[in-house]
Amino acid sequence: MTLVITDTVIVTGEPERHILDHAAIAIEADRIAAFGPTTEIERAFPDAERMPGRGLAVFPGFVNAHTHTPLTILRGTVEDWDGDAIYGYMSPVSYEMSGEERGIMAQLGCLEAMRAGCTTLVEPFRHLPSFGAAMAESGLRLWLSENCADINTLRIRQGDYSVDRAFGQAFLDRTEEMISLFHGAAGGRVRCQVAAHAPDNCSPWMLERLSELAAKHRLTRTIHLAQSMEEVRAVRAMHGATPAEYLDRQGFLGPDLVGAHWTFCTPDDIALLASRGVQMAHCPANSSRKGPHRVLIGLIRDAGVNIALGTDNMTEDMFHTLKIGQIIHRGGHGRANEGGVVPSPWDTLAMGTINGARSVGAEREIGSIAVGKKADLTFLDLATPSLRPIINLVSNVIHYGHPAAVHSVMVDGRFVMRDRRVLTLDEPALLRAAQEVTRRVWERMLTKNPDIPPPLGGLAWLDA
Repeated sequence: MTLVITDTVIVTGEPERHILDHAAIAIEADRIAAFGPTTEIERAFPDAERMPGRGLAVFPGFVNAHTHTPLTILRGTVEDWDGDAIYGYMSPVSYEMSGEERGIMAQLGCLEAMRAGCTTLVEPFRHLPSFGAAMAESGLRLWLSENCADINTLRIRQGDYSVDRAFGQAFLDRTEEMISLFHGAAGGRVRCQVAAHAPDNCSPWMLERLSELAAKHRLTRTIHLAQSMEEVRAVRAMHGATPAEYLDRQGFLGPDLVGAHWTFCTPDDIALLASRGVQMAHCPANSSRKGPHRVLIGLIRDAGVNIALGTDNMTEDMFHTLKIGQIIHRGGHGRANEGGVVPSPWDTLAMGTINGARSVGAEREIGSIAVGKKADLTFLDLATPSLRPIINLVSNVIHYGHPAAVHSVMVDGRFVMRDRRVLTLDEPALLRAAQEVTRRVWERMLTKNPDIPPPLGGLAWLDA
């Protein structure tokens, strides 16, 4: 079956940065077969099914290069808490959820991602075998990884950084299970990575095991890197080095590694990481919730690092990330009078599409509109007030785009959302279930862990 979308606007996302008006795109199975002027494409595919695209713009689907969908369960709480949310809330709640509960919250994240024009999620989290299948039901393209650690992340909030080999082996076992279950599943739509949680909770033994696993299965790797001052202090105390220096001493840095955040990397760290070819998953919106992101992003850009964009915790809104990312990057050298218009909206769009594809080694398959690539596409409704008037479309989308502008989303040549209706998930039922799960899990977590304070304002549940 071939589908031809006619008389539309196509933003290819390729290096040439073409925008084609009154164009058509032909989809055969899961691939882009052709695109160009509507009359030419219609003539080349006379028997194809037609979909009118007038008033729509077709973009490469957004690639969310770093997220944690089950942490939608914390939305509206830790953003306003002045403490260590990573070990104070995120680790405890991830263990408190059952597999079914993780699956429901992960599907909520997938639903939000879809409505925000996302076609690919890169998901490092805990207990992936328990909820990976639920994520796959969304129809989105996925890279899954078990967030491994051998320093017990449930004890760190009490100041205990002792190595727990049994705790770590459980992660390694789950990683092997995850790979056997999901790598290459759904016709290759679901794949796996190897993940070290962070330098402050992975011993040299764990890092070595993970490198061996990645080599054995030929997988890319990811890690949280210098994401908090607590991490930097802990690594300095344990290893006498910055997180980047510690990883380098263990031979863990390399072009197949994506580091998320880099928030507290020094200029020397950045030079080291760039020299090793390490890539960056930048989460500017999440990292700016308590003030503008402190990362030295200008130095990172200048060093030639591949920078992809992610949403990280509690949201899957890539428009939010693109918008705040543009602002953070334009002040990236930290000069008071910096301002300016670098990067361009096209550069920022690349961070949310082709750069994200490159970060998982998939730039030949996804991330732009090109013949032979996967038909992972986002359709925006140009009859959206924030996108009018149209002078420079990509600028409009980066500065003023939002999820309400998303008309349809296609993955592998299949619509997962069409004409604003989600086709793969029962949206009303999922919203109800996520509310119920969140209430149960929060009440259990606070009861079992009296040292964890309730969020600011308490648990003000609404049965909306």
